[in-house]
Amino acid sequence: MIFDHDGESLRTNRATVNGTSLHYRTGGSGPAVVLLHGVPKTGYHWRHLVPKLTPRHTVVVPDLRGLGDSARPAGGYDSATMADDIAALMAHLGHANYSVMGEDWGAVIGYQLAARHRDQVTSLVFAEALFPGFGFEDHTALTEENVSTGMHLWHLGFYFQPDVPEMLIAGHERELITYMIKNERSHPDTATPDAVEEYVRCYSLPGGIRAMLSIYRAMLVDAEQNREAARKKLDIPVLALGGSAFIGDRNETQMRLMAHDVTGHVLDAGHDLAEEVPDEVAAVVLPFLAGRG
Repeated sequence: MIFDHDGESLRTNRATVNGTSLHYRTGGSGPAVVLLHGVPKTGYHWRHLVPKLTPRHTVVVPDLRGLGDSARPAGGYDSATMADDIAALMAHLGHANYSVMGEDWGAVIGYQLAARHRDQVTSLVFAEALFPGFGFEDHTALTEENVSTGMHLWHLGFYFQPDVPEMLIAGHERELITYMIKNERSHPDTATPDAVEEYVRCYSLPGGIRAMLSIYRAMLVDAEQNREAARKKLDIPVLALGGSAFIGDRNETQMRLMAHDVTGHVLDAGHDLAEEVPDEVAAVVLPFLAGRG
């Protein structure tokens, strides 16, 4: 469960939107902000940040298409379609305008949400992600620089191969997820047992790994979508957050290609900021969101 600042659990429900069914949680009051998780996580990733937001904001915490307790359709795992899922969910919930915060794949989807639904999205927090079409693919290469900096993203090519990853991961979801979320953090102990259990539960459900891999297998489509969207820069304020031990200030460098008004901030952490350093994240995000709902 995820709790608000008063210790009350967020409301949970499902909505049929954009040809799929999304599980989501919501709570708090004030201007709306939707929180988009990455992989291999679920909406539970935001559990530490939510109670810091709910005194001032209505939070919407969905599980992305195919992940968490959302449905696992056969297709639609490109970032534009997944962004449209969230736009439809927010409309379904009656939010005409809202801020977006995304991390990892949720940040790429958050960018597409802002680019495709410019009249609805008022600001964007882009945390710890690389853009397909703008350098993400470069980190799949086995080079001395990628290896020495910890940015050899070996799993991208592996996940892209049909069928073989499913065969090798089946029955080893716990080992893979535990390795991925601990290895990419400066503070591996923040991958708490409750979080590991929740992530393993969801990705072990029927179709869980297939859906995760489908997101990676849509990268070439995502690259074209991102290049097309970048032709018209975002006019909204953007906060680009990085972890010093992972993507760091490259988050800001990328976002300056995508938006006019970008503020960057690097935190002493690895890849999973909202779980590693939630207090520090809140200290930067809350002032940024103030008055932007």
